[in-house]
Parts: sequence; C-alpha cells; structure tokens
Amino acid sequence: MSESDRIFAQPQTQVPDFTFNEDVVRVFPDMIKRSVPGYPTIVENIGVLGARFATPNSVLYDLGCSLGAVTQALRRHVKSDGCRVIGVDNSAPMIERCGEYLRAQDAMHQELLPVELIEADILKLDLKPCSLIALNFTLQFIAPEQRLELLTRLHSALLPGGALILSEKLRFADEQEHDLLTDLHIDFKRANGYSELEIAQKRTAIENVMRPDTLDTHRERLLAAGFSKVVPWFQCLNFASLIALP
Repeated sequence: MSESDRIFAQPQTQVPDFTFNEDVVRVFPDMIKRSVPGYPTIVENIGVLGARFATPNSVLYDLGCSLGAVTQALRRHVKSDGCRVIGVDNSAPMIERCGEYLRAQDAMHQELLPVELIEADILKLDLKPCSLIALNFTLQFIAPEQRLELLTRLHSALLPGGALILSEKLRFADEQEHDLLTDLHIDFKRANGYSELEIAQKRTAIENVMRPDTLDTHRERLLAAGFSKVVPWFQCLNFASLIALP
C-alpha cells in the first residue's frame, strides 16, 4: 500500500540528489499523482494507444517502468494475440514492488498479457523487435548526450506500424512562457498539499538529475533518430506526451 509522500517535509541541511530508492518507492504513487498534472490520463491512454499499435505476437516495452502503471494499462487494453510486456527499470526496489503490484493485478483479472520484469540500464538493453515502446517520464533522467543514441536504437527495434510513446516534462524557449508554466506547476503542487519547504527541497534534489528539453528539441531529436512523424497527443501545463512513428 502506498504511503503519503513526506520525504521532503522536514528541513535538510544538505539535500541529496533524487534517487529512486526504497523511501521513494514506498510513496511513489502518491508522489507522482500530486506532482505530475495529467499523469493518470497519460497512463490510461498509453494503454489505449497500445491497443492501436500493438501487433500480434510482438513485444511491448515499458522502459523505466517504475511501479508498472503503464504495464498494467497495457495489460488492461491490449488484446492482440501473443503479445507480451517487458518492463525494465534500473531500480531494484522499483522492480521488486512492481512485481507485487502485477501479481495483485493477476489475482483480480484473467487472461492478461504475460509480463517479464528486468532490472537493467535501458542504455545497455538488448532490444527485441517490438511494436510499442513506452518511455513514460524516463528520457529526462538520461544524460542529454546519450538520448539520441538511445532513441536511434529504439527506432531500429520498432516493427512496421508500431510506435514510441514519449512522455516528458517540458522546458520552454520563451522565458515568459517557461516562468508562467513553472509557476502554474508549483500552484498544482500547493493545491495537492505540498508545503513551500517540500516544493523547494524537491526542486533542489531533482535539478541535477532531471534535465527537461523543449518540445522542438524532442521533435528534432526523434526525427534525427529515424522516426518519420512526431505527434503531440497530450499536454497539461509543462508535461506532455508524444507519439513517434517509425
């Protein structure tokens, strides 16, 4: 059961860089719901999109799967024969808890897609041919200089008719636009019960770890990686999700 996110509720002399450790895993569902506007809509609709792009007897990847929210959505929606989901994360606590959540899903539903969970660095992953790849708020934690190479490898693994779904926090080239949407995001966090201290300390913890790009940067990089079309399908404040077609 998820706990309330109180990780940054007490003053810290030195705020360490954010990591997906056991403390974060315990509160992650609460943290993500209160921090990322539109997150439930994105997750559920990745399942719907998956049902459109999944081809029979193919692999569906959830890269940076965390607790498996996207994996569960794909299992709810994709009905193509012979498909299976591979969830990958480099956090051992995430993979362990993700397995618990998936076993609970299995207990409530029948005839769901089989799942394989892998603890691995997605930069070193041996990719299988696949019809769907979800990168749901994952690329922003990859070093910027490694992003194009990763996306190029993902494009090469996609089967004809497949798709990459990329969800990311955005930054904006226009300073006023960036400041407005940043302030609105902080308002969103306040409305969800985070204190000024929690907001400030979380920002300090994550600023060296998560490096967002502009929408134009994402589009140009995806096209450079070999994708033929990039279609934004969702945005709420400074969070967005894109469909990239091979």
